[in-house]
Amino acid sequence: MLVDETLLNAFEKGLNPQRLEDSPVKAEIIGYGEISAIFRIQGHPRTAYKRLPLFSDYASAEKYTGLFNEYCRLLSEAGLCLPLQETFIIEIPGRPTVLYIAQEMLPAESFGHRLLQRLEVKEIKELLEGIAQETSKVWILNRSLAPDIQIALDGQISNWVCSGDKKGSNLMYIDTGTPLFRKKGVEQLEAELFLKSAPAFLRWILRLFFLKDVFDRYYDLRRVFLDLAANLYKEQRPDLIPITMEVINHHLPEDQVPLKAEEVKNYYRTDRLIWTLFLAFRRFDRWMTTRLFQKRYEFILPGKIKR
Repeated sequence: MLVDETLLNAFEKGLNPQRLEDSPVKAEIIGYGEISAIFRIQGHPRTAYKRLPLFSDYASAEKYTGLFNEYCRLLSEAGLCLPLQETFIIEIPGRPTVLYIAQEMLPAESFGHRLLQRLEVKEIKELLEGIAQETSKVWILNRSLAPDIQIALDGQISNWVCSGDKKGSNLMYIDTGTPLFRKKGVEQLEAELFLKSAPAFLRWILRLFFLKDVFDRYYDLRRVFLDLAANLYKEQRPDLIPITMEVINHHLPEDQVPLKAEEVKNYYRTDRLIWTLFLAFRRFDRWMTTRLFQKRYEFILPGKIKR
């Protein structure tokens, strides 16, 4: 069992999102998602907890859990290897309902973005080949399930963990917490949930101009591969983009236009600008909520991100 329910309840009850060090149950942040923070909680070192304070009531969190379980089942059906994981919902009066996704703790040095920093180029190419092959499995399943079901995937390199000795083999996909899939063209996940982490004054702009595009990119294999290549700028390894494009273009379907270096660079510039501005607005929203209105701000934001 991954979840220590007593410990997790105590942690959430005493959590100060803006001063984690003041929380009575000590924890260490080990990562961030766009709308979540990931913890290792003291006394339970074998589990990574992803916290999603997004829900207005238990029923909506339970619905999300059902989608999460179905998404994981579909990924497994595609042939992806997933970590051991389970979910837990916590309700505390006066606060949003929180869903925790617990995953087995995996060695930090085995994550794809860490491997980029220590492997030889030949081994990195093997790793990229493995990621491209695993990613392609989802679109192979999509073709067999169409038009009833379509699965999305965020294939950036930090979402893959190499669990074996041979780089590129025994890959595990860990970013299961955003259950993106469509049935007969209808998005199953309530997109508005993702706007809850955004400032209220910004939501209409995001809803009008960005939300659909952000979702759509993960249903398009070429754009998923483009995002993977562009992510190497963020990981400070732009020197690997040529071999990444070589691998990706080999795995793109014949009817797809091969990626080019300038396209990857332009995509990264646009993506970096969008997420940098989004984080800046969220920090401003946190300041207004906690300082101006003296209220609790539920989200834990990262510090300066090197992009």
